[in-house]
Amino acid sequence: MGTMIKLVVQDQAEPLEVYEAKPTGEIRGGLIVIEEVWGLAGHIKDVADRFAAEGYWVLSPELLSETRITEHASTLMLDVFDPKTRNEAQPRLRQIMTPIREPDFGAKTLARLHACFEYLYGQPDTKEWVAVTGFCFGGSYSFALALSETRLKAAVPFYGHADTEDLEALKKVTCPILAFYGEKDERLMATLPETEGAFKKAGVHFTAKVYPNCGHAFFNDTNPFTYNEKAAKDAWRRTIELLAAN
Repeated sequence: MGTMIKLVVQDQAEPLEVYEAKPTGEIRGGLIVIEEVWGLAGHIKDVADRFAAEGYWVLSPELLSETRITEHASTLMLDVFDPKTRNEAQPRLRQIMTPIREPDFGAKTLARLHACFEYLYGQPDTKEWVAVTGFCFGGSYSFALALSETRLKAAVPFYGHADTEDLEALKKVTCPILAFYGEKDERLMATLPETEGAFKKAGVHFTAKVYPNCGHAFFNDTNPFTYNEKAAKDAWRRTIELLAAN
C-alpha cells in the first residue's frame, strides 16, 4: 500500500527516508509510526498499512540508518530473543547500535520526528490532526515527541521508556497517552510506578495497560518468541478507539 519518500530535515545534510501509507478513502488524520530497534522492517510497514486502512495518513521514518541494523534485523531479532542464542547475540546488537549512544543522536532523532509531524500537520486532508505511536525504541520516542510537541493529539507508546525526571517538561504534555506493557518486561515494569506517579503529578492524562503473561515486543507478529495474539489484538482495538476519540 505504501511507498518510500524523502523529507528534508532542517540542519541535516541527508534527507530522511520515510515509508508513507495513505488511505484509499476518507482521511481521519495523520499518524507517525515509529520503528522498533530493528529499523524500518516489514513488520513496521505492515503496521503502517493497517493504520492507513483505518483511515490514517501514516509516516514511518527510518531513524536508525546510521546503525545499518536492517541488514542484520531478520536474523538478529530472533537470535536476541531465542534463549539458546541470546547470550551470543546481545553483544552483537550492542555493537551495531553504538551510534544511538552518541550525544547528538537524540536531538537528531527528534528533529526528524518533528519533520514528519510538520509534513502531516500541514496537509489539508489531515486537518491539523496528528498522533504518534511506536514500539520499543519507537515507544520511547513516542513519549519524547509527546513531551516536545504540544500540537500532538495522542501518543500510544508500546513498551517504551519515558523520561520523567523533568516535571516542568511533563507539564507541557497536552495530549492523552496510552502506554502498553507486558507483565514480564521486568525493566519497564520496575519503573512503571514512578512513571505513573510523575505523569499524575504533572496533570497528564496517562493510562497504562499491562498485559499478563506477556513480555517485551508482544505486538510483533513476526517474532515467535514474543508475540501474544490476544494482547496484540486488544492493544490494537484500544489504540484505534483512542485515536478515534481524540
